Amino acid sequence: MNARAAVAGLALALSITCGGATALHAASRAKNPRRATVETSEFGKTPDGTSVQLFTLTNSKGAVAKVTNFGATLVELWMPDHTGRKRDIVLGFDSLDGYTGVQPYLGAVIGRYANRIANGQFTLDGKQYQLAINNPPNSLHGGKIGFDRRVWNAQPVDLPNAASVVFTYHSPDGEENYPGNLDVTVQYTLTDDNELKLDYAATTDKDTIVNFTNHTYWNLAGADSGDILKQVLTLNANSYTPVNASLIPTGQILPVAGTPYDFTKPTIIGSRINDPQVQQNKGYDINFVVNGNPGTMRLAAKAFDPASGRMMEVFTTEPGIQLYTSNYLDGTLNGKHGVHYKQYSAFALETQHYPDSINQPAFPSVILHPGQNFHEATIYKFSVR
Repeated sequence: MNARAAVAGLALALSITCGGATALHAASRAKNPRRATVETSEFGKTPDGTSVQLFTLTNSKGAVAKVTNFGATLVELWMPDHTGRKRDIVLGFDSLDGYTGVQPYLGAVIGRYANRIANGQFTLDGKQYQLAINNPPNSLHGGKIGFDRRVWNAQPVDLPNAASVVFTYHSPDGEENYPGNLDVTVQYTLTDDNELKLDYAATTDKDTIVNFTNHTYWNLAGADSGDILKQVLTLNANSYTPVNASLIPTGQILPVAGTPYDFTKPTIIGSRINDPQVQQNKGYDINFVVNGNPGTMRLAAKAFDPASGRMMEVFTTEPGIQLYTSNYLDGTLNGKHGVHYKQYSAFALETQHYPDSINQPAFPSVILHPGQNFHEATIYKFSVR
């Protein structure tokens, strides 16, 4: 699907959904209790009093995703293990207060620019822009108040074999010092095949840069089950982008073969995490180049938990994927059900354009022009074995 068709499809999905969606879902449940549904509830209020909602997506198999319009954030995802028992496999908080506090982007959509920009600077159309330095000496994940801390508009979407909600946000020209009025759409869809799909679309009225991702922290054994060091990861990536001491890419693209970044075969995550090269950042925090053609949907990663039998496959149209092993969780963050999240409690697989691409001419472009329709998509598919 091309970008124009994708954006049109999202617009059509919104247009067929009306204020009576809740009644429609209720009527459908009465006729077919196993039909995928979306339910809306209050999640709390932000410090300035803005009301925030929680959307519970349930598919016909009983898998559940809960997402909030604060940061378009994935709050919970319940998937079965090899015995059929469902557990929540994403880190997060029991209430909105946790998300509005100081926390490391748990489950959120990141924008305008995911990952790092060197020194918070870039030049576009001959003008230099200075962004907030919120990860010295660089700018990280959209600045001081990125998309992860904005309240998005939201609308459930009625689909025949899936539960879905569309989030929209208007980022005004100059927000966090990025140029252009940017209109963003993110659609979450939980299918009856236990796939969680994220579709990202955007348009601008001025040349700007865009790079969106989702920053979910995954633990396939369960969000409260300890570390992920025995879980197994495979990456469809023969190359990676090495970085300097502040995690800015050097501009090189190097093969993973012979390095601790080689996940081309199933590898226990903790097997090389103490390698001195990896421990420079206390664990994995590196961008991989996904094999295949950017813009086409292809396999990027597989993760497997031997204890529960849960498998997650990640498919994406993005050129890259960042592996992050929650290196800086230190037990002080009080998560769901009072669990204190510690180092290596989860891993993130952030599908993305490469970090600092705007300053790296050899990397895939992150410039969006007026008249263009940005579209990227990622699918998280769950199964057991």
